[in-house]
Amino acid sequence: MRPVRILVGFAPAGGVDIAARLMAQWLSERLGQQFIVENRPGGSTNIATEAAVRAPPDGYTLVMLSPPAAINATLYEKLNFNVIRDIAPVATVLRAPYVLAVNPSIPVKTVPELIRYAKANPGKLAIASSGPGSGLHLAGELFKMMTAVDMVHVPYRGEAPAVTDLIGGQVQVMFSTTTASIEHIRGGTVRALAVTTAARAEVLPEIPPLSYFLPGYEASFWVGFGASRNTPVQIIQTLNKEINAALAEPKIKARITDLGSNALPGSSADFGRLLAEGTEKWGKVIRAANVKPE
Repeated sequence: MRPVRILVGFAPAGGVDIAARLMAQWLSERLGQQFIVENRPGGSTNIATEAAVRAPPDGYTLVMLSPPAAINATLYEKLNFNVIRDIAPVATVLRAPYVLAVNPSIPVKTVPELIRYAKANPGKLAIASSGPGSGLHLAGELFKMMTAVDMVHVPYRGEAPAVTDLIGGQVQVMFSTTTASIEHIRGGTVRALAVTTAARAEVLPEIPPLSYFLPGYEASFWVGFGASRNTPVQIIQTLNKEINAALAEPKIKARITDLGSNALPGSSADFGRLLAEGTEKWGKVIRAANVKPE
């Protein structure tokens, strides 16, 4: 039996890669078949996704999907595929909040204070992101649209250098992943004002959701499995069942919590809805803010 490849559109060691390796180990043990992770970074995950679209629909090629899958549909004008049409959703794995954080040098401790301060100082605050059209960038654009504040977007090549400059005060505001910022929040080098999920986050229970101050605001990082469009239903059902079984396993749940995330069990149809809703929502933000890829 040949191994099943799980394509990851990022370099090793990031959140998506860790989730893929965690599930690959579980699926290998449960299904008695080797699952191997293949990193294909580049093109804002489009390279890995396109490889999965072009793979035979036999269940031997899977792809890890995350917010870029929903964002890129609008961000890139000429993609050779359509995620909603060409990828069969298999199962979600996890969801994590972003954190709205500020450098402690600015005199704000709450979201309403940040909005007031930004309105009193238009164009003076710099908001960092991990790159144009990234989930972190769009979380910030959605915030700017809903509050009508004027902050200057400063894109970085990745999240780590952006967080470094937030700590250093070169930028004052940032939406970041919990994984990248939690130690700095606990250490007091950055100040967390809100999380972006609809409910409080297990990993930062004392930090309020942004929706408390901006009703309807929601943005999050999620990871799930996709397969080529015509993959047989029974293969998708088997994988969905096993992935959900993994997410109920205490050791795996604990590992996901360590990543600053919550396990996200559900059906393949649930994942299909998440993808479709995300594509529509971020499409509106991209068009309204006239966001262009790098």
